[in-house]
Amino acid sequence: MYRQLPNLISAGRLVAGPVLIGLALAHAEGGFRWLLIAALVSDIADGWIARSLGLQSKLGAMLDSAADVVTLISATIGIAVFHPEVLSEHAVGCGAVLGGWIVVSLLALLRYRRLSSFHTYASKAAGYALGFFLAALFLWGFVAPLFYLALVMSLSASMEELGLLWFLPQWRADVRGLWWILRETGSAEDQRSVNGSPTQPD
Repeated sequence: MYRQLPNLISAGRLVAGPVLIGLALAHAEGGFRWLLIAALVSDIADGWIARSLGLQSKLGAMLDSAADVVTLISATIGIAVFHPEVLSEHAVGCGAVLGGWIVVSLLALLRYRRLSSFHTYASKAAGYALGFFLAALFLWGFVAPLFYLALVMSLSASMEELGLLWFLPQWRADVRGLWWILRETGSAEDQRSVNGSPTQPD
């Protein structure tokens, strides 16, 4: 049973998404706040448990990515309902974060027929930064340094994922980052060169 624990946590976050949207539309800010924070904490917990116990799987990676999508959509709706001034006063930044995520998701669906689920170091760091910003927003209000930190880190992670989409012809989950993929690709090319496999130019 414990082997499915990370997946169960991710599935719980998926289920929480529609509830969060319902709470937002009902203007139940208290319930929305605490359920969102619980979802953000669970996002950290499922990955940590999976890595610590060696329970990573392709299914877990896809569940986690789907749950991230649902949580992001729910949080955006919550901001629009409870903190519309954030979207109006920081429209460019919010649009850039959402736009980067949408572009990466659409390109991944077109290329792999599924969400990317790369879970790079950069995307994890961006997720933590965004989570801290959202938690602070619903607990204390808008915190500019956290917003700009989440903005920069989210855009950086999206740019890296675009690079991964370009360099990875087949879907892979849980890659560390573009630098590691480029190094891996270079090592493979060097090995082929040593083995004499590349075709020599005329």
